[in-house]
Amino acid sequence: MDNQNKKNSNNNRQGWGVILITTLLVTFVVMGLYSMMQGSSPEEISYDKFLNLVEDKKVEKVELGSSRIYITLTDKAREQENKSTGGSSGITGMFGQISGRSGEDEEKDPDYYTGYVSDARLPQILDDAGVEFSGEVPDTASSLIFEIFVTVILPIILLVILFSFLMRKMTKGGGMMGIGKSNAKMYMEKETGVTFQDVAGQDEAKESLQEVVDFLHNPGKYSGIGAKLPKGALLVGPPGTGKTLLAKAVAGEAKVPFFSLSGSAFVEMYVGVGASRVRDLFKQAQQMAPCIVFIDEIDAIGKTRDTVMGGNDEREQTLNQLLAEMDGFDTNKGLLILAATNRPEILDPALLRPGRFDRRIIVDKPDLKGRVDVLKVHAKDVRMDETVDLEAIALATSGAVGSDLANMINEAAINAVKHGRQVVSQKDLFEAVEVVLVGKEKKDRIMSPEERRIVSYHEVGHALVTALQKNTEPVQKITIVPRTMGALGYVMQTPEEEKFLNTKKELEAMIVVALGGRAAEELVFDTVTTGAANDIEQATKIARAMITQYGMSERFGLMGLESIQNKYLDGRAVLNCGDATAAEIDEEVMKMLKSAYAEAKRLLGENREALDKIAAFLIEKETITGREFMKIFREVKGIPEPEEGREEKNSSERIAMKPVEE
Repeated sequence: MDNQNKKNSNNNRQGWGVILITTLLVTFVVMGLYSMMQGSSPEEISYDKFLNLVEDKKVEKVELGSSRIYITLTDKAREQENKSTGGSSGITGMFGQISGRSGEDEEKDPDYYTGYVSDARLPQILDDAGVEFSGEVPDTASSLIFEIFVTVILPIILLVILFSFLMRKMTKGGGMMGIGKSNAKMYMEKETGVTFQDVAGQDEAKESLQEVVDFLHNPGKYSGIGAKLPKGALLVGPPGTGKTLLAKAVAGEAKVPFFSLSGSAFVEMYVGVGASRVRDLFKQAQQMAPCIVFIDEIDAIGKTRDTVMGGNDEREQTLNQLLAEMDGFDTNKGLLILAATNRPEILDPALLRPGRFDRRIIVDKPDLKGRVDVLKVHAKDVRMDETVDLEAIALATSGAVGSDLANMINEAAINAVKHGRQVVSQKDLFEAVEVVLVGKEKKDRIMSPEERRIVSYHEVGHALVTALQKNTEPVQKITIVPRTMGALGYVMQTPEEEKFLNTKKELEAMIVVALGGRAAEELVFDTVTTGAANDIEQATKIARAMITQYGMSERFGLMGLESIQNKYLDGRAVLNCGDATAAEIDEEVMKMLKSAYAEAKRLLGENREALDKIAAFLIEKETITGREFMKIFREVKGIPEPEEGREEKNSSERIAMKPVEE
């Protein structure tokens, strides 16, 4: 298909070249015809010089016009004039030759002209000098029509014929320069190279699509009972979860042609172009049926039609045409429409109704088993040693989508090559997770000793509050090495198991942990810094959600005060209450945060010795593991070492998905 696009591009360039060359040729032809009709251009002289030429016997012929007198010299006089001027009189040269009127046997062109003067003596003077003279004879109707035809009508006819031919060539297959033609990429079955085996972590979505594939393979099995092939299936989910990959896998499994294009490919500044492209796309698809048409990011043309704020005529015409085409084609031909979006809430209801997109298939973030499967798919062509534990990486990357996991595998391979290793180790995978989450180490950022001390106490404050509370995830790593994504230091944690729900106590503990860094700064240095900005944002977000969404506030009870918009993108919350209630919500959030901050200060104040020792060790080492952190903590608190089997929970070889950033 890329070769076809290049071919079309070359054809367009050649078309513009033909237009330019042909226009130049037509211009020269018109100029030549005009010069042939006009002949040479004589030179203007004064009336007294004209009389002197007549008196000197140098004039052969005179033509008396209505406003000019045209003068033709004798051959001898013309030669003398040429010698004296160094060239031909007038501009008889080139155009005279072109017109064919400079030969000896042809009628001579005038050499000079002068303005007409009402002189009654002139005929007698010319007659005495033996000069042939005549008056101007008006053009006949036939000669006038011929001149107008050659100089005006003929060039116009030539230009109209030329541009009609070029426009017919350019508009063949759709608007000017192919502007109304669908630019969908078509892949045949062998070219997609994707099957369901290449898609991992989306078992439910694959199951729904496998039914469609089976329908394309065995239509009789379903039509015998009266079932019809769904006209369309809408793939919905966050970015990077594999919606496009699933669509290609359907085509690869069904072994049918696969048309793929983006919703934005229909949109143009010219009204009607998008609708024309939709018509052309469905026309091609019906000719290739059975086939699959995949429209990625369909929200670009499928937004709800809104007349309150004024609509977009081009987008709405495109949507209307899409709706009409989806109603018009026959499902028995095996034409299936797949579309993908991560903004289903803004799509037009007419597009989502049964009969157009009959199925909505959720392609969500993979769970623990799904992440393991995704890592295995992307790691199958990567050489790895025996230390690699993909389940540990999957557990540590809760919330990651398929593209994140693929990027982590690739970063690990790059890191192994950078360090001169032939295989990828577990250490490379850990570092890759850190790079994806918080960026690379910023080696050129050198903090002062005082800043290192502040950041160290801040991070240990987070970690110590985590260790002192129940319902928290174990600390796995503490570092004060700056990262490129803005973190001066961070604490990494990992869950002991995959969780889909959080209790109220767990959320309250999260808020206390988030504010532990700021509490440590105030407790040790009697001041605070700007490093807790991200912590405060996280704590406020959790507290507000507890009050407005989860019904965990005694003041508001089970009242839903916020709704989520763009669930699969930023997940922004929008208040559904009045201004007075919103002010009360702010007061409740403030109360919850103050209580959590007081708890964090209490915990750190009661364990100041552990805080100081761990912070000093972190300043010296810059990075410490969860095992080293817990060892110092137990020594200070006099807690015995755990049994061998339980130490694995605080292993430093596990990394959390959500580090606390500064």
